[in-house]
Amino acid sequence: MSAHRIILDELRGGDRRSIGRSNQVVGLVRRTPTLFPALIDGMQHADELVRMRAADAAEKLTVTNPEWLRPFKAQLIKLATETKQQELKWHLAQILPRLELSRRDRVMVAAVFRRYLKDQGCIVKTFAMQGLADLAMQDHRLLPGTRRTISSLMRTGSPSMKSRGRRLLHQLDTLILPHPAPVFK
Repeated sequence: MSAHRIILDELRGGDRRSIGRSNQVVGLVRRTPTLFPALIDGMQHADELVRMRAADAAEKLTVTNPEWLRPFKAQLIKLATETKQQELKWHLAQILPRLELSRRDRVMVAAVFRRYLKDQGCIVKTFAMQGLADLAMQDHRLLPGTRRTISSLMRTGSPSMKSRGRRLLHQLDTLILPHPAPVFK
């Protein structure tokens, strides 16, 4: 059996409320980075549990290794555009801003995240807000629209969206507001 298949088999079973053995898979892939493509493939697996756990593992690994995503940029953007699965959406909202995106790609990904804001799930919406803010921090031309969107969602969103929105607006405001001039006495 191939290592690729072993990785995906480790992500099977249980139910949607569990990450199963994804943390063990993270450890294995961290030790053997050549296995990382199996996780990208796993995000398109027929089994929804494998898809969500592969996305979870890829998200955890790319916090410290965002360069691992580089060869999969087009594939991940396409997946984000097409997926209906909420767990994939919230993980992709965390993953995509880690890519080196062109201006055109950032605009396209921001549009995907704005679509995610219409999702039923509050977790998807919360991570879409975070993803928009992450993109705006990279491309300041996205700041005004992102700020308006987050402000609007804070009026109507869930408590977790309101809390995340406050933190995000604070972060975005530090990018917008000039630092005060020093006061000399």
